[in-house]
Amino acid sequence: MMKINTSPKLIDLSHEIEDGMITYKGLPAPVICDYWSHEESRQFYEEGTEFQIGKIEMVSNTGTYLDSPFHRFRDGKDLSELGLEHLASLDGVLIDATQAQGLAIDQSFFFDVDLKGKAVLVFTNWSQYWRTEQYFENHPFLTKDAAEYLLKQEVALVGIDAYNIDNMKGKSRPVHTILLGAEIPIVEHLCNLHRLKEKSFKFTATPPKLKGIGAFPVRAFAEIVDQS
Repeated sequence: MMKINTSPKLIDLSHEIEDGMITYKGLPAPVICDYWSHEESRQFYEEGTEFQIGKIEMVSNTGTYLDSPFHRFRDGKDLSELGLEHLASLDGVLIDATQAQGLAIDQSFFFDVDLKGKAVLVFTNWSQYWRTEQYFENHPFLTKDAAEYLLKQEVALVGIDAYNIDNMKGKSRPVHTILLGAEIPIVEHLCNLHRLKEKSFKFTATPPKLKGIGAFPVRAFAEIVDQS
């Protein structure tokens, strides 16, 4: 008799990280290569046994990544100090900002939505430009008043599928400052958010437990919750 699969549906919200790809203009691309190839490892093992050990050199803001308070504040919590309760199995809510007039996403997009304790994911559809020059230019972003509203609503985490959650045309970064100052993690460069429309879901984005690092790639995903 065939076993029925009752596992919840999982939706991957992360970009792949590849050798040579640029995530953030001006920062170096990752270098991903073999430290030991399968062939090179054969000298250490019996015949028929081989292993690959990879080597990665990259800046921490690569791919889909999570910002901890230490990314913005030298005395803020780093990745090793963030509890899993702030990163995993969070009740999620999707905010569709694709109809924004212009690039600024202000507080009005978040009105009349239960946000307390939620992972708030902002869908802009900007991820369609990933790995193109357009991705880096004139991207959608949250305004300062949006960040202030999210703070007042006591959200757990904020994510966006765009190049930066802040407006990069100036030197200030009010959204990072407000949210990370309140120990609300930020996830940038999400993708596949369109698959969460009109769905109830849990959100997870867990980086390695790294000391002295403020941001790092995550495997972000949503777990669709059965409401039947």
